[in-house]
Amino acid sequence: MDEQNENQLNIELSEEIAEGIYSNLAIITHSTSEFVIDFIRVMPGVPKAKVKSRIVLTPEHTKRLLTALADNLEKFEAVNGNIKIQQDPTGFPMNFGGTVGQA
Repeated sequence: MDEQNENQLNIELSEEIAEGIYSNLAIITHSTSEFVIDFIRVMPGVPKAKVKSRIVLTPEHTKRLLTALADNLEKFEAVNGNIKIQQDPTGFPMNFGGTVGQA
């Protein structure tokens, strides 16, 4: 067996996990030994939201994730242009930037 095959990692992705979970809010907390990222889905007009997924990382893996995200964002923007972030004074656009429905 050559060295390349010895260092290869086979990653299995189940059909359920491959579908993904939609999230439009993330809350990050940390202690001295770990970072916790809660992914949440907030829906307009609904005052309650549930955590859809929680990821727990060591500080080192958090920094690696940050570096990988920054690298991928840079590559994305090089092809697609800069991503514009809207500055909303309330902190989160509960109407999702669209029109507000009325009954």
